[in-house]
Amino acid sequence: MTETPDLSGKFAAAPAPHGRPIKRGSASAQIHDALRERIIALEFAPGAFLSRSEIATYYGVSQTPVRDAMMRLEEEGLLIIYPQSKTLVSKIDVAHAQETQFLRLSIELEVTRRLAQESAADRIGRARTCLSLQRAALESGDLDEFGRLDREYHGALYEAAGVANLWQIVTARSGHIDRLRKLNLPDPGKSTSILSCHDRILKAIESGDVPGVEAVVREHLSGTLAQVPKITEKYPEYF
Repeated sequence: MTETPDLSGKFAAAPAPHGRPIKRGSASAQIHDALRERIIALEFAPGAFLSRSEIATYYGVSQTPVRDAMMRLEEEGLLIIYPQSKTLVSKIDVAHAQETQFLRLSIELEVTRRLAQESAADRIGRARTCLSLQRAALESGDLDEFGRLDREYHGALYEAAGVANLWQIVTARSGHIDRLRKLNLPDPGKSTSILSCHDRILKAIESGDVPGVEAVVREHLSGTLAQVPKITEKYPEYF
């Protein structure tokens, strides 16, 4: 039986988030984003215990914004809150990941189809920049930055299609699939496959190749779920 990780004291020893204090009036949102980032990065592993009081001390705030941030993370399926007891990082839910992937594929097919139909080369500059930065991150061995840029790349496509708010909806549901991707990313060939798909998606959009972009999106978004048996066998304590 795997022992539940205890992160007590982890915040006290950590540097301030991004070297910036919490801004007045937005503490809950900032704490939510910071905790979510660390959960997705598996810095806070599935099953880990989080202390509301230590988090509040770390950020220099009262426990109220921490509580609000945690409740929002619970709604997203990333935390399990036991009232008057403890808060744990949720285990990875494969069924939830599959549902989210179905939603994302449905939306992203339409996003890229629209961009290709409009040959929207003039609107995908940000996505192209993300791809260039991803290549640089891979060359430097920074897989955390590579993963962050992966999400930014896809968000840029939604923005280019004029549906940026839908990316926020997808992101809020993507905690489980994003953690699966984090576990899958170090596998040989995975990062180069991502770069190849990202490049081919942009080229298909630029050339107006609707069938081509749809095929690449299906290929791209199916990769991680196809590796679930391998991932769960390698990291059983996370599920």
